[in-house]
Amino acid sequence: MRAWRNYVVGAAMLGDRLHRELQDRHGVSLADYEILVRLSERPGRRMRMSQLAEEVASSKSRVSHQVARMEREGLLTRRECPEDGRGVFAELTDRGMATLEGSAPTHVEGVREHMIDLLTREEHEVLAKVFDRVITHLRGLDG
Repeated sequence: MRAWRNYVVGAAMLGDRLHRELQDRHGVSLADYEILVRLSERPGRRMRMSQLAEEVASSKSRVSHQVARMEREGLLTRRECPEDGRGVFAELTDRGMATLEGSAPTHVEGVREHMIDLLTREEHEVLAKVFDRVITHLRGLDG
């Protein structure tokens, strides 16, 4: 019970802290930052909306609303998939990339300060293995 409760509280506190740091310094939410990162790592800085929702562990509907808002802010655009008329890509704009590049040092610093530097290398490995297993299990239930 202690492990579960500490995970729930710690994850919420960490997410809130990282969100506030990004919001206060760059006007970017943690959820928006995660989308910018995922798109920046893809060829052409674009990804299918359905895949993006899966990567950020969110519903397609929630990501669609988030992407629409980010599109209005000029951070990304939506484009139809030429191979599949029903498919839609989210694509990172130059402004979105600049926003990511400006906010990344704050995020990396926060993750290091509030988590990574508090753990040993062995604890990093254990944490990675535990959540690899949890993610694999949960994705298997949906697939």
